[in-house]
Amino acid sequence: MLLRLILNTFAVIITTYLLPGVELKGFFTAVMVAIVIGFLNLFVKPLLVILTIPVTVFTFGIFLLVINALIILMADAIVPGFMVNGFWWALGFSVILTLVNSLFGQQKRE
Repeated sequence: MLLRLILNTFAVIITTYLLPGVELKGFFTAVMVAIVIGFLNLFVKPLLVILTIPVTVFTFGIFLLVINALIILMADAIVPGFMVNGFWWALGFSVILTLVNSLFGQQKRE
């Protein structure tokens, strides 16, 4: 679990450096962002997915990207020192964070 937290923290740091519309004020803020995103994905995201099933089905699952962006915006509101400059940056952050996490996951399994 600690290894997963460290990998998620580095994924947040890498993603922040790739996007100019996202700001992070240090390593410990990145750790907090990783923890908060993990908890939001564990508790809030399933509720949002259930509540938006009709929209998700109608858009063939693309609405899940919007839910991911909302999770990032919630983390922005919760964690001081983590700033996202709007919905589109949050959407880009969630997509790149997913890609970076999948790269870390691939390396971990090998």
